[in-house]
Amino acid sequence: MEVDHRIRVSGGDGETMTGQAGVVGVFFAGCWLRLRSVLVGLCCWVAGFARKVGRIAREDPRRVAHSFKVGLALTLVSVLYYVTPLFKGFGVSTLWAVLTVVVVMEYTVGGTLSKGLNRAFATFVAGFIAVGAHQVANRCGAQGEPILLAIFVFLLASAATFSRFIPEIKARYDYGVTIFILTFSLVAVSSYRVEELIQLAHQRFSTIVIGVLTCLCTTIFVFPVWAGEDLHKLTAGNLDKLAQFLQGLESECFGEKAASENLEGKAFLQVYKSVLNSKASEDSLCNFAKWEPGHGKFGFRHPWSQY
Repeated sequence: MEVDHRIRVSGGDGETMTGQAGVVGVFFAGCWLRLRSVLVGLCCWVAGFARKVGRIAREDPRRVAHSFKVGLALTLVSVLYYVTPLFKGFGVSTLWAVLTVVVVMEYTVGGTLSKGLNRAFATFVAGFIAVGAHQVANRCGAQGEPILLAIFVFLLASAATFSRFIPEIKARYDYGVTIFILTFSLVAVSSYRVEELIQLAHQRFSTIVIGVLTCLCTTIFVFPVWAGEDLHKLTAGNLDKLAQFLQGLESECFGEKAASENLEGKAFLQVYKSVLNSKASEDSLCNFAKWEPGHGKFGFRHPWSQY
């Protein structure tokens, strides 16, 4: 009886160990299945994203060239920070050249010209006015200087902000006005604590000009993308789409097989809707084209506004 009892207990322990091993095996199998599904999903996502990137690059290879141009421009202006003699000449203001390239570099030549010239001119004017305001406020003594500087900042910032509502200024100089407000406020406020204000303004303006020139040279001379050409092609394509719409309308409504059915969903209706939706792109390209110099078959004073 004792032997049978021991055998029976030993058999129970074996079943328990076998059951635990089975539970552990099922757990690890489930974890492996989940991990494999996650890896498969990640691989599918990466493959889909790669196909999407390749499709975007094939649709317009100029996008790839623009990406390399931005990298090239940033690399060139970084030399100001890496080379010791140049860094000693400009100081920490060399970072403004890098910042200028990041915010000014646009896809088209006209876009880069618009933002670059606006930024350079607005920085010069704002720095000049800020230095003058500091000299005027400095004559009022230590107590009156911050009050007068605050008044100058309030008046000029308010006037410049209101000017952005003027259609002519907003269309072409909106970015420049924003940079004017930013630069004047920074220089005017910092003038209360900085002693060598003129040197600071000169260094900042010089580095911004270097950044703008780097952007312009890279954009114009390395695979340029002209907004005027894109606008011309877009307008010609829209005229073709309008012709297709009129032909479809004539055949559906006035042709021999004209029917009184609902025209919603017809292909020719989608064509004219795409023409209407391109209004924002046309306005943007037209604004940028006005900044571009003469290129190709387009003269310097080409009537872009008539597009």
